[in-house]
Amino acid sequence: MFDIGSINIQYLAGIGPRKAAILKEELNIGSLHDLLYYFPYKYVDRSRIYLIREIDGNMPYIQLKGEILSAETIGEGRQRRWVAHFSDGTGIVDLVWFQGIKNVANRYKWHQEYIVFGKPTMYGGRVNIAHPDIDPASELKLTNMGLQPYYNTTDKMKRNYINSRAIEAMMQNAIKQLRDPLPETLTPTLLHTHHLMPLTEALTVVHFPTTPEQLRRAQYRLKFEELFYVQLNILHYATERQQKYRGYRFDTVGTLFNTFYAHHLPFELTDAQKRVLKEIRRDTGSGKQMNRLLQGDVGSGKTLVALMSMLIALDNGYQACLMAPTEILANQHYITICQLLAGMNIEVRLLTGSVKGKKRASILSGLLTKEIHLLIGTHAVIEETVSFAALGMVIIDEQHRFGVAQRARLWTKNLQPPHVLVMTATPIPRTLAMTLYGDLDVSVIDELPPGRKPIVTIHQYDAHRHTLYRTVRREIEKGHQIYFVYPLIKESEKIDLKNLEDGYGNICKEFSEYTVCQVHGKMKATDKDAQMQRFVSGEAQIMVATTVIEVGVNVPNASVMVIENAERFGLSQLHQLRGRVGRGAEQSYCILVTKFQLAEDTRKRIDIMVESNDGFEIAEADLKLRGPGDLEGTQQSGVPFDLKIADLSHDGQLLQYVRHIAEEIVADPAASLPENALLWKQLKVLQKNHANWAAIS
Repeated sequence: MFDIGSINIQYLAGIGPRKAAILKEELNIGSLHDLLYYFPYKYVDRSRIYLIREIDGNMPYIQLKGEILSAETIGEGRQRRWVAHFSDGTGIVDLVWFQGIKNVANRYKWHQEYIVFGKPTMYGGRVNIAHPDIDPASELKLTNMGLQPYYNTTDKMKRNYINSRAIEAMMQNAIKQLRDPLPETLTPTLLHTHHLMPLTEALTVVHFPTTPEQLRRAQYRLKFEELFYVQLNILHYATERQQKYRGYRFDTVGTLFNTFYAHHLPFELTDAQKRVLKEIRRDTGSGKQMNRLLQGDVGSGKTLVALMSMLIALDNGYQACLMAPTEILANQHYITICQLLAGMNIEVRLLTGSVKGKKRASILSGLLTKEIHLLIGTHAVIEETVSFAALGMVIIDEQHRFGVAQRARLWTKNLQPPHVLVMTATPIPRTLAMTLYGDLDVSVIDELPPGRKPIVTIHQYDAHRHTLYRTVRREIEKGHQIYFVYPLIKESEKIDLKNLEDGYGNICKEFSEYTVCQVHGKMKATDKDAQMQRFVSGEAQIMVATTVIEVGVNVPNASVMVIENAERFGLSQLHQLRGRVGRGAEQSYCILVTKFQLAEDTRKRIDIMVESNDGFEIAEADLKLRGPGDLEGTQQSGVPFDLKIADLSHDGQLLQYVRHIAEEIVADPAASLPENALLWKQLKVLQKNHANWAAIS
């Protein structure tokens, strides 16, 4: 049987060892299978030539035929660019290069006919095409080209002459290898019932389609398969887990829970909090092991729900544990929970990496004797030396900061796995939740506690800095604290951004009468914590930071979040950062500072932030605007598989459709139906080839 996974690409015509090594390093393409599954990111119909007089700045990729009349270098330093004035006799467009200027200036000749291909935009009242593809006019092929595929490439690949055209040529050679049909990965029933194209045809067409309709059918087949196996994997895992593990049964809601509810609640629970608690009580009383995801915006009261869930465990004679991603966040949870439980006979301890010696030894022995009821900590709680007498409930905060393997280690703490509640303040659209957390039941807190005022979000241009500083000064005079967040630590050669180091210097100068601290990801953990502590304690009035503050510090006194270069952040990230303020009763503000000239997408992002405080609305918009690859949090939680062709922002309906099909197949309990044997076999192959896939949750 022809196995495309075992054919090394270096032996394909036109590749060889050197290019094969670069493809492996840059794109992880090593076999013929990897190459064929590296799909184009776009297709261009090059069946017509436009006239310059027909075009404007809102068109897709187009091609023009004409000549370069003249060229000039404009600007200095990072603003330097090479501009060629190109005409077809009906008008003039500017072709612009910001990089590789010397190379480009020597490559093209004036008054020679070229085909120019690119996306037109308007700048300074003229049509511009940045970094276009240019070919001699003699190479133009129109009608027989069909839709031309375009492949993503890296800078290193381009430097080694592996551009989109080169990959296209490799792909043509790869397709020629498919002399016999490839073994099918879906059953004849699925292919027939859902009108799916055969695999070999789909792989050929997706790289070299002749019509848009043919391309649509090929993409549908490949997306169907990809999403189907993702869902089959999740559902198979969840079913297996339910059959394999029983859960502790929490029969009573006892004295601790009721005492807390009657005398210690800081405010009346919202209806959303009550609903979620009922869901948790139902799970933990069912005899099945709970695996639930709790979503709720920053400040929606997730910690209170988590604490009350842990009290149910304590009432039933079990211990509980809350795990946070950083020491500062674990500390914060510890202080909050100790304050809430003040006067109750509950032993709460904190275990982090910095707890050593006798203190650590006493915690470890207290867990084994059940003297300690509730443990709060960082990933230090899953170290092998830490054992519990009866761990019944585990809460994991900001789940995407913990790897799959780390979470799995919690299960080894008991003969039976504890109930697990995973919390996240990153609202996740339904389609993404089905894929990231498809094996978890989902609860949502969609109300803010009483007395919380919605944060006012303002968009301000860089040029109006004096107004911004006036607002900041006014808030500090009221006794409040301020965050300034920057996207970068050091100035980048390529992108002209406000950076943290310059910003810190400017803010120290502007607010010389106040204390300013700074925090960024390159600092040692101890230095970072020390700086954070200065802000938390109120010693510093201003904190200058990168996005490291996005999950974590709770400073009710901080009332203003200034986000510099807000155009550089994704929507969900902006929303997370905004949630760092508005945690007290005072009115809080988030100020998004951008340059004046913004791309249309960016302006949409900023407008959504100004108009909406709803995390779910924002997450849906982010998914549509940016696609799931950039969604804040999904990189770390790693969508646990690479989606090579499906796109969760557009294929949500298909995802739900294939999930129903996968549910029917998983319902065959012993995977015994002969017609499904091929599907289980293919799932094993995928699990073996994708290390992450096997342990999806």
